[in-house]
Amino acid sequence: MPKILAFSGSARKESYNQKLVQIAAQGAQQSGAEVTIVNLADYPMPIFNQDLEIAEGMPQHARAFKELLIEHEGFLIASPEYNSAFSPLLKNAIDWASRREGEESPLLAFRGKVAVIMAASPGALGGLRGLVFLRMLLANLGIIVLPDQLTVANADKAFHTDGYLLDEDKQAAVLKLGMSLARHVQ
Repeated sequence: MPKILAFSGSARKESYNQKLVQIAAQGAQQSGAEVTIVNLADYPMPIFNQDLEIAEGMPQHARAFKELLIEHEGFLIASPEYNSAFSPLLKNAIDWASRREGEESPLLAFRGKVAVIMAASPGALGGLRGLVFLRMLLANLGIIVLPDQLTVANADKAFHTDGYLLDEDKQAAVLKLGMSLARHVQ
């Protein structure tokens, strides 16, 4: 059974991106994957600083998040767009998880893993510009990023209060992203 980790680059309550990644996770589960959904708000980490790392080691929450990445073969990642890039929260979590500890292989949490990326934004492009940089970063870390991605524009009006997308075609497309990742990881 493929193991997939689903998370967003947003810690905001009622985050559109957390809602989006939860829908994709349902699609992966429907395809037989074991999915762990986490919220980065539950893993508070200081801004990466090598002096801090040398003095104190990897922070507890950074290590816990890194261990989750290591334990899973695939990632469903949704990120808000901040000034045409992915969120600093997501970048910081990735930076901490990229750090080697002891004799472990470089980029152990990332190399050879498979990911699907998506974004939701109140803007007209739905976070599309941020996905360009996110795709590049993940590929540089050794992650196979599947070509299919999805954005939800006008996200402030796109979700039902129960968390699903009002547009049935968009809802089906997000579920399909999760299904696609589960098949590729399998």
